[in-house]
Amino acid sequence: MRAGEETMTLLAHVTELRSRIWRILAFALLSLCGGLYLSPKVLRYLKSVPPAKDMTWNVFSPWDGIRMYMTIALAFALTVSLPFILYQLWGFVRKGLHPEERAAALRYVPYSAICFLLGLAFGYYVVYPMSFAFTTNITKSLELVETYGVAQYFGFMFNIILPLAIAFELPVVVMFLTKIGILTPKALHQMRRYAYLVLVIVASLISPPELLSHLMVFIPLVLLYEISVLLSRVVYGRRRRDAALAEASGA
Repeated sequence: MRAGEETMTLLAHVTELRSRIWRILAFALLSLCGGLYLSPKVLRYLKSVPPAKDMTWNVFSPWDGIRMYMTIALAFALTVSLPFILYQLWGFVRKGLHPEERAAALRYVPYSAICFLLGLAFGYYVVYPMSFAFTTNITKSLELVETYGVAQYFGFMFNIILPLAIAFELPVVVMFLTKIGILTPKALHQMRRYAYLVLVIVASLISPPELLSHLMVFIPLVLLYEISVLLSRVVYGRRRRDAALAEASGA
């Protein structure tokens, strides 16, 4: 009977997981349809603003136009679907969480989406123009002709803004892991030197090979880490206080 109950529980989990996956796929498909509709408008907007305003976008393959059309649509679908995907994932794992873990996970879902959008904005409006200006100045100093392919242009852009958008998730992830007891401020303090090393590597990969540009990317990443440590202390303090109050009321 026990084995039968475990089998039924496993089948119920598999059924629920399949149901949530279908919901995610359906929502992502609807978002993709919206992205396909908006993709030409987004491309025209990006072409009308600096740094692309005064350049001619070229295609070096018959597939480049379709690739960029789909890339913009997929990026839109991912951004719009992210909160729904996180909510569905929370709904699936919440039964295995304690009540405080459920509340924490649900509370941090919208914040994770907001941080992702802030990272995209910071990457696009701050880091990307800086990186593009640097590479353009190098091209001009070498007296080379600037002929950009649309695939290469967007590849350069996404390689910069997407890692930053992911990096902006750090405070939310740290707060959640602290809330459920996996991370502590002490552990974050001990990991600081290794974290800084990783941030230096990330900053060097997504910024131009020049000291000032590295600093302009590295400093915000360090601030994100330090904000994460500060928020971890706040969450950890509240967690210990709530535990003490619960223990006192139980006594």
